[in-house]
Amino acid sequence: MAEELDDRASAVLRMEGRAWPTPGAKERAIREELGVSPTRYYQLLNALLDDTRALAHAPVTVNRLRRARDEQRDRR
Repeated sequence: MAEELDDRASAVLRMEGRAWPTPGAKERAIREELGVSPTRYYQLLNALLDDTRALAHAPVTVNRLRRARDEQRDRR
């Protein structure tokens, strides 16, 4: 059986899949719900994009974010 994601990783992926109504709402939720800074959140998220467990857990979200990351890298 494949190893499962930990609770924090699952929470990061769930948060990334949500829609945010106003600017700053996501950053507030990151601090309040996850207890980390937005900078740390994005570090965790970026590492998850290369984790096969994350892809299995949330394929739509991970693939969308991988495409966005690749497009941003290509523009540089």
